Amino acid sequence: MIQILLLFSVTFSMGIYMIFKDLMGLPSGRAIKAVQVIDKRERKKTKNMDVIINDWAIRLSKLVHLTDYGRRKLVATLISANIKLSPEAFVARAWVKAGLVLLLIIPALLIFPMVFPVILFLAVAVYFKEIRSADDMMQKRREEMEFELPRFVSTLSQELKASRNVLSILESYKQNAGDSFKRELEITVADMKSGSYESALTRLETRLNSPPLSETIRGLIGVLRGDDGVVYFQMLAHDLKQLELQRLKTIAMKRPGKVRKYSFAMLFCFLLMYLSVMFVEIIKTLGNLF
Repeated sequence: MIQILLLFSVTFSMGIYMIFKDLMGLPSGRAIKAVQVIDKRERKKTKNMDVIINDWAIRLSKLVHLTDYGRRKLVATLISANIKLSPEAFVARAWVKAGLVLLLIIPALLIFPMVFPVILFLAVAVYFKEIRSADDMMQKRREEMEFELPRFVSTLSQELKASRNVLSILESYKQNAGDSFKRELEITVADMKSGSYESALTRLETRLNSPPLSETIRGLIGVLRGDDGVVYFQMLAHDLKQLELQRLKTIAMKRPGKVRKYSFAMLFCFLLMYLSVMFVEIIKTLGNLF
């Protein structure tokens, strides 16, 4: 009986998929392969399911309505996270992935109805995970850039002694910057060339929403307005260096027991060294007594 139900569930699901594929005009296998070939040229790995999900998301994006503030905020987040989707398509993609999980309810009700709450909870978890994916990627990029900020600020304090051209300084630094920081600098430099310098720097601050970067941006805006800035960036470099040391100590404290194991090994070696010296001296002393 269970085998018959399982066969019915599989055939029923395939039939539903074929009907939806025909109604929604999903891409064929050849179209998916063409997208993959183009994607390989761009050195990116794309799965067939990702292509289908993105196609569904683009079609369903017309049903997504966002407020002006929410859309602007999500646009900045997607740009910083390097996700090439519109805000509506990004939200629709979360809908699609959660909906695909909900489709498992149909065979679950036929075979094992007790799994229904688990699948429902899993669909909700998938939705919130996808919605937060851009923020998580941006948080990771922000942390990478904050690790690089002390070097960047120190470079600014040295470069400002010889030049007051902020655009030239940013262009020269981005050649040696990390991947995340380099991308943000490229966007900012292009923005500065096409518009106001202060507005471009302000948009950089808004995109990342990082307190250390905000202090750096305020210093650069001050330089554009005529401030000296050298002493400011020297003091900021010192503060960021201290903050970096604290962050590294925090990371070291969160390391697994591997570091602790080697620490105990070093402690054991030191104790063994002192005990061996004491043992040799005791033996010499006893030899002199007898």
